[in-house]
Amino acid sequence: MTLDKVAPGQGGVITQVGGEGVLRRRLLDMGLTPGTRVSVRKIAPMGDPIELFLRSYVLTIRKEEAANIAVEGGGETALPRAAEHRPESEGGHPRRRGGRQAEHHRGRWGR
Repeated sequence: MTLDKVAPGQGGVITQVGGEGVLRRRLLDMGLTPGTRVSVRKIAPMGDPIELFLRSYVLTIRKEEAANIAVEGGGETALPRAAEHRPESEGGHPRRRGGRQAEHHRGRWGR
């Protein structure tokens, strides 16, 4: 089965990455390599693009690119908590307020 035919909430292990030249190299560089676990998180309302979760990050690719990726074991995949969206206001950087840099920064010459 190819990745473009996997339903949201389903996933599997990549068995083969097709395509030629630049397209194949780009897919491999994004982490879509054989042996990698991947799950489909969302599909856009019109069917394109597709949002994937793999290697602890979210990746969005076009449906025609997903058709070049063969997966095995299209069972239901529970997404880890790292895949869930967390707003910036939770946690964040200790020197930043609400996800923005603190107001006391004076710039290059200290003015």
